Amino acid sequence: MTFVRHALSASFALMLSAVQVVAQEIPAAKGLSDADRSELMQMIEAAKKEGSLNYSDTIIQPTTNDVLVAAFRTYYGLPISFPVNYTLLTSGAMITRVEQELAANRITFDVAAIGSPTWTFERQKSDAFMNYKSKQYAFYQDAIKQGLGIDGYFVLNGGYAQIPIWNTEILDFKGKSYKEALAASTPGRFSIGDVVQSESHLTTYAGLRQVLDVDFFKEMAKKKPTFVGRSEQSAQRILTGQDVMAFGGNPSRVHQSNQKGAKLKILYPEEGFTFLPQLTFILAKAPHPNAAKLWMDFILSDAGQKILADKEALISARAGFQSPIPDIAPNFASLKIIKVDWEKMSAQQLMKYRDEWVSIFNP
Repeated sequence: MTFVRHALSASFALMLSAVQVVAQEIPAAKGLSDADRSELMQMIEAAKKEGSLNYSDTIIQPTTNDVLVAAFRTYYGLPISFPVNYTLLTSGAMITRVEQELAANRITFDVAAIGSPTWTFERQKSDAFMNYKSKQYAFYQDAIKQGLGIDGYFVLNGGYAQIPIWNTEILDFKGKSYKEALAASTPGRFSIGDVVQSESHLTTYAGLRQVLDVDFFKEMAKKKPTFVGRSEQSAQRILTGQDVMAFGGNPSRVHQSNQKGAKLKILYPEEGFTFLPQLTFILAKAPHPNAAKLWMDFILSDAGQKILADKEALISARAGFQSPIPDIAPNFASLKIIKVDWEKMSAQQLMKYRDEWVSIFNP
């Protein structure tokens, strides 16, 4: 019996040593205490047993997803066979899908991210999101204090804006404001975000109305803009010369287009701009909760933020983060953001802004 006990003890010690070696080798375990390392390895093993991860986003493009997924697996030492299923949706489609799944009590997404702060704050009140005390939240406390998250429930994996963009090979624009951008827009050859199609465009309009009056938008309507629902459409129209200005432009599309040789520019207007936090959360009844926690930790980590900034030009609110492309995605502290209390902005107020927009533009 003594021999057996010693043999079992030795076997357990070898297993523990092997786990510790593996933990030390993976990037996620660097700098962790023994207790935190053990907790991490247990979560990784639980995620492997769950077998996969399902997440959805309204910004991340398929090519960026490929980079993220590869880095995610490496970060935790997951096998290349571990499936990460990604769905790209518009903000409106995301809200509809999540609402339908919540109503049916049949959740398929583990993690989701959307630039719709009003909806996200309201949904959190109904216990739709998991309470997960990710250690990465410690780096986002300033953003949370600014109303861009609720500690332990959701926070931004990055932020973006829908602001004026143009093609310098077509338009020589040197202005610094929304009003100058409108003055430079040729009637019938510029686009704006359609708030009827897109929740994020509606959110943008609600923010802009804090600094721009109705008369500005009435002048815009007189110049007969084209209405678009997605930033990819806005950028494509600019690239082809179909439009000379896009007011619903996205830094991500500017960055991605310029990497392919385009010469697009973006304006962060002097009036300020609506900052759209891409709020990310774990669904309370996520089918793969451990995999979801790992994804949340990774996407909020310095490694995850670098990929999102470099590939999607998302603005990181992580403390101490330095943007690799500050001319397109400036450092968070340098931005002039229009102050909006999204937690108090009700869905009813947003609908009033929607009705106002429709009355002005009659799309």
